[in-house]
Amino acid sequence: MDLKTTLYDVKDRVATITLNRPQRANAWTGRMHTEYRALLQQADEDAGVGAIVVAGAGNFFCVGADSKALEGHKEAGSYDAGTGPDLVTPGSRDFAAFMNDFAYHFALSKPVIAAVTGPAAGVGFVLACYADVRFAVPGAKLTTAHGPLNLPAEYGLSWLLPRLIGGARAAEILLSSRKFLTDEAYELGLIHRLGPREELVSEAQAYALDMITRNAPESLKQTKRQIYLDYHRDVGAAVQEANQLLNDMVKQPNYQEAIAAFMEKRKADWQF
Repeated sequence: MDLKTTLYDVKDRVATITLNRPQRANAWTGRMHTEYRALLQQADEDAGVGAIVVAGAGNFFCVGADSKALEGHKEAGSYDAGTGPDLVTPGSRDFAAFMNDFAYHFALSKPVIAAVTGPAAGVGFVLACYADVRFAVPGAKLTTAHGPLNLPAEYGLSWLLPRLIGGARAAEILLSSRKFLTDEAYELGLIHRLGPREELVSEAQAYALDMITRNAPESLKQTKRQIYLDYHRDVGAAVQEANQLLNDMVKQPNYQEAIAAFMEKRKADWQF
């Protein structure tokens, strides 16, 4: 695919997807959505990639839907996502709920780290929330943005945000649609680390590299799958699957390598 609104790079087994419309504060378009999903699929299927970092170009992460698209919805009298026939749904097909917009992040086999390089609003805020881990610059504005636009809480955010920061806090943010800073988001536990803009992406990449170096790829894949599937099922089902995975994974070569590396006090040499 010819990339017009995003950038893609792989280094040290970490894929970096950059939202690249800095002249429009990385505002979201149908083209960007199409490219983003295709790049997620590319990274997820690439054996040479172990983790994914998502960032924004310039001083922004993503300020939400492009204002021209919002105007178009008004003129048309209906919502048009602006995506074409080449739109893909990345990730596995094991759980139907994850085959929906942005929920596809949960179906990926690799962790996603958001580097919130500046303001994130609307769909940009949604995108950050669907990442597994979030880094951010201090003092950047965040908002769901939907209330003043007479829109609903978008893309399942009403389901996700309470699970990230708790029901009462999420309800206040969703109902008010107020602007708040990444500093407050850090205090709420929504942001995991704050760092300077010029170093944020490299810090997220270093974190991702450390994660995939220390942890076996199958362990990362199955742990991510367990986290999001367990949002949808009871504790008994979670325990039963964990026990089955334990029995299966101790038979794998990477378990033998893990024990050898532990005993020899060295880094593991994982098979991918």
